Amino acid sequence: MRNFQIIDLSVPISEKVKEPLPAKIEYLQHEQGAVQAAGLFGLTPDDFPERKAWAAESVTLSTHTGTHVDAPWHYWPTSEGKSARTIDQLPLEWFYGDGVLLDFHDKGAGYELMAADLQQKLEEIGYVLKPYDIVLIRTGADRYIYEDGYFNMHAGVSAEATSWLIDQGIKVMGTDGWGWDIPFYLQAQSYRENPREGVLWAAHFLGREKEYCQIEKLANLDRLPRPFGFKIAVFPVNIEGASAGWARPVAILE
Repeated sequence: MRNFQIIDLSVPISEKVKEPLPAKIEYLQHEQGAVQAAGLFGLTPDDFPERKAWAAESVTLSTHTGTHVDAPWHYWPTSEGKSARTIDQLPLEWFYGDGVLLDFHDKGAGYELMAADLQQKLEEIGYVLKPYDIVLIRTGADRYIYEDGYFNMHAGVSAEATSWLIDQGIKVMGTDGWGWDIPFYLQAQSYRENPREGVLWAAHFLGREKEYCQIEKLANLDRLPRPFGFKIAVFPVNIEGASAGWARPVAILE
């Protein structure tokens, strides 16, 4: 009998998810697969049992659709004075480690988490961050993935809080929101009212100065039975030269 539990922390790749850049999925049924296979290998569909062969799918989507890991290259061409690394260049060791859940689902959509919020939550749960912990921010936004406006329904993390996490040795941090920063319409609104630096995409742009990765569109963080004492595995798909890679993060509990 297995002595561990695995909790899926990903959202599905689905045309039903209300993303600004949704996935498009073409489903090839078994009968169509027989036609395709026959054409490829000089056969006829009748050569296959009941004229059926493989089922398959063709998926068109952005590397930032669905649950994914952002690479430093996503934020800016350079990071820490060097060429920013793409998703295929990052050390896999970053993507397996002790998980820490900081639960802010009681904060409203658009709330911007500051370092003090994170520090207070860590004090409440009695945990001190250490280098290479994987920090997960729960906003509760994954409940709304099939609703219009889903991408505006999360609390975000400020550049200040992000910088503080990196200074604690955190390389990978994630959210169940559509994005890491506050919803973009709020950023744009604030910028239009008072145009200035440090408003648009501020936490992302921090990657110019400090190298780190974000996991976006996590799910099921409410299923974690405790705020720490579990492992996270969140290996991104190896896409050459890409700014992100899809992932199926899981929590592993002994």
